[in-house]
Amino acid sequence: MTSTSPPLSFQLVISFSSELFYKILQTKNKICFVLLSAPWNVLCYYAEEISLRAPLQVVTAPNIDWSEHILSQLSLPNPMAQDVPNPPPDYYTCQFKTNKLHRFLGSDNEETFFKTTQRHQVLYEILARTPYGSVKQGEVGIDRLLTEQVLAAAYPLHELPTPPVPPESLSLRQILYRYWAQWSCWRRYQPLDHIREYFGEKIALYFAWLGFYTGWLLPAAVVGTVIFLFGFWLMSTDVPVKEVCNSGGTFVMCPLCDICPDWNYSSICFSYKAGILFDNGGTVFFSIFMSLWAVTFLEYWKRTSSVLTHRWDCSDFQEMEERPRPEFTAMAPMTMRNPVTGAEEPYFPENKRFNRILTGCMVIIVMLTGVFIFLIAIILYRTIIGILIYKSNSIFSNLAGRVASLTGSVLNLLVILMLSKVYTALAHILTRWEMHRTQTKYEDMFVLKVFIFQFVNFYSSPVYIAFFKGRFVGYPGKYNTLFGVRNEDCGAGGCLIELAQELLVIMVGKQLPHLKEVKEENGEKAQREEQVEDEEIFPWETDYQLLVCGGLFDEYLEMVIQFGFITIFVAACPLAPLFALMNNWIEIRLDAQKFVTEYRRPVVERAQGIGIWLPILQFITHMAVLSNAFLIAFTSSFLPRQYYRYTRDRTLSGFVNFTLATSPYNYTQQHHNISCRYRGLRDENGEYLPEYFHLLAVRLSFVIIFEHVVFFIGRMIDLMVPDIPEEVELKMKREHYMAKEALAENQVSKCCLYFCSVLDIPEETNSTDKSSNELCPQCHSTT
Repeated sequence: MTSTSPPLSFQLVISFSSELFYKILQTKNKICFVLLSAPWNVLCYYAEEISLRAPLQVVTAPNIDWSEHILSQLSLPNPMAQDVPNPPPDYYTCQFKTNKLHRFLGSDNEETFFKTTQRHQVLYEILARTPYGSVKQGEVGIDRLLTEQVLAAAYPLHELPTPPVPPESLSLRQILYRYWAQWSCWRRYQPLDHIREYFGEKIALYFAWLGFYTGWLLPAAVVGTVIFLFGFWLMSTDVPVKEVCNSGGTFVMCPLCDICPDWNYSSICFSYKAGILFDNGGTVFFSIFMSLWAVTFLEYWKRTSSVLTHRWDCSDFQEMEERPRPEFTAMAPMTMRNPVTGAEEPYFPENKRFNRILTGCMVIIVMLTGVFIFLIAIILYRTIIGILIYKSNSIFSNLAGRVASLTGSVLNLLVILMLSKVYTALAHILTRWEMHRTQTKYEDMFVLKVFIFQFVNFYSSPVYIAFFKGRFVGYPGKYNTLFGVRNEDCGAGGCLIELAQELLVIMVGKQLPHLKEVKEENGEKAQREEQVEDEEIFPWETDYQLLVCGGLFDEYLEMVIQFGFITIFVAACPLAPLFALMNNWIEIRLDAQKFVTEYRRPVVERAQGIGIWLPILQFITHMAVLSNAFLIAFTSSFLPRQYYRYTRDRTLSGFVNFTLATSPYNYTQQHHNISCRYRGLRDENGEYLPEYFHLLAVRLSFVIIFEHVVFFIGRMIDLMVPDIPEEVELKMKREHYMAKEALAENQVSKCCLYFCSVLDIPEETNSTDKSSNELCPQCHSTT
C-alpha cells in the first residue's frame, strides 16, 4: 500500500517471522509491509559464520528434574508433573559446517532443518552487519537505525494462532499459553525446553533460575513457618514473658523522652510477647539453616545451570567478537583498526573512559550520601513525631512510639521508591556517558551501578534498626543526642520486632508500582482487543501493537533484592521465605503471560548462565552469613539468655531484673529521689558491669565461630558437589567425540579398511567415493 499524498514524516518499522522479514513504511496514514526472506544458501552460510549448532544424534536419556528424581526415589506421586505435548528432542550437536551437511540429522529437509529461533539469529545477524551509509562513520546495522529513530522497531513475529486442534497439533506459542502462562499451572513444572525453543536460551535460563529459586524456597518456607508457630508456643511458656506480664509495678522504667513520665514494665506485656515470636532459640536455628541454605542453593544452581546450558548447546558458547554499540559508534571521536577483524572501527581512548568511570563513582557516592541523609531525616522524624503524638493527649498518645515507627517505615518506603526511579535514570545516563564499546560491557556496568545503589537504598534502614538503633542511647542523666534530639531507643518489644515490621512494609510495598504497571498493561491489552473486534487487522499489525520487551534487568533485580531480604535479615522475620514463595508463584505466571501474550517476541540471545547476577548472589550470600551472625550475637536476646542460664539460673528466673539497670544517683536526686530502671548492664554510676564485658566476649566469639562454621560447611559442599554432574561430563565427552568424527576430513572404519585391503582397493577411493557403500556389508559406512 502506498500513499498518493506526500508523506509528512517517514517511520520505518521492521519485524521478521521464522524466515520472512517485514518492513513497515509508515507515511501520513498508510503502512506498507514489505516481505523479506533468507534463502537456504544464505541460512547455511551465516549458520556457519555465527557458529550455530546442528544435531548429530538424538539423546535417548530422559531429562528428569531433581525434585522429580527425589519423589520417584521415595515412591511418591509427583503433583508438579504435567504432560506437555510435543517436547523438543534433545540432540548431540556440533558446530554447523556446510561441507558436512549430509552428516547432520534432518539435512534432507530444508524447511525444517533450521529451527525458528536459529533463523531469527541469522536474519538479525544479516541486519546487524548490513551497512546503510558510510562504514567508516559507523553507519552499519539495524541497531543504529533504531537508535537514530530511522526505524521504529525490529522484532520477530509471534507464531500465528491456529483454530481449535488436538493438543499435539498446537503451535509452540499455544502450548506455552496453555501449559505455562495459565494460573491453573501454578504448581506445575515449567516447560523449559519449550520456552527455550520459542524465546531462546537467555530468557529460558531466567525462568529456569526463577523456578529453581522458587522450588528451593519451599523447604525454607516450611521451616520458617514451623519456627514462627514455635514462637506462639513460647509466648505462653517463656519465663521472662511471665515475669514481665506479672511484674505489676515492680519495675518502674525511666521516661522514654524528655517530657515523658515514668512507666511500668508490665505495660508492654503484649509487645514483649510479640517480640518472642521473632526473638527466640528457634530463630537462631533458622538463621543457621538459611545461611547454609543460601550457600547450598547457589552450589546446586551451578549444577542445574551446567545441565541446562549443555542440553541447550551453550556449555562451550563464547560470544563472538561483539560489534560496537550503535551509540558508541555514533559518538566515538576516532577510529582504530580492530586487531581481530582488521576492520576500521570507532574507538574511545581508555584513559578518558577511566576518568569518566571515576567521575561516575563520585556521582554514586553523592547519591549514596543522599540515601544516608534521608535515613537520618527519617530517624529524626520518628523521634519528633513520637513526642508530638504523646503531647497531643489524643487516643494515640499511648501508642506514640508504635505509630511513629509504622509511619516512619511507610515514609522510608516512599523515599526508597522515589530514589530508585531517580537513580535508575541517572545510571543509564552515566553508563552511556562512560562510552563502553560492547552491549555486554554496557549492561554489566549498568547492573553493577544500580545494584550498588539499590543495595544501600533498600537495606540501609533495616541495617540501622538491626545493628545501630538503641546502641548509642546513653543512660539516665547522660543521654546522647543527634542535632539536639535524644537518640531513639528500640521499642518495647525490642529491635527485632521493629526490624520485622520494616521488612514487611518494604517487601510488600515495593510491589505497589508493579501492580500499577499490571493495571496499565491490562488496560492497554483491553484497548487492543477492542480494536481487533472493531476492525480486522493482520497478525503482523497485532504484533506491532504489543508492548516492547525491555529485557530481564527489572525481573532479575527484583528477585535479587528479595533474595537479600530473606537471607540477610531472616533472623528477624521467619515468615519472609513464605511471603517470597507466594510472591514468586504469582511472579512466574505474570512474567509468562507478559512474554507470551503482551510483549513483542524478543530477538533470541544465547547465554551460558545468569551472567553478572551470579557473583552478585554470591556476594549477598556472604553478607547474609555475617549479618545473621551479628543479628544473633548483638540484636537477639539469645546469647544473654544463654549466658544467664549457665551463670545464674537455668530456668531464667530473674532474667528480666538482670537485663535492667538502675538509674544513677544524681539522676534519681533530680527526679524527687525516685529511682527508675532502664535496659543495660550498668552499675549505679552508669559504668559497665563485668557481665557486660563477659557477654561482649561471648558475642564476638559466637560471630567468629558462626561464620567460620558456615563458610567451612559451604566450602565442603562446594568440594563435594561438582559444578558439572558426572552424567553431563560423560555426555560432553560423547558429544565431543561425535563432533570430531562427524567433522573429520578422512574417516574410514576398521571393517572398511579390512574389506578394502582384501579387495585391494586404495583407501583414498573408499574415503571419497560414496558408491563404496556396497564394499562393506558390515557397516555400510561412507566418508
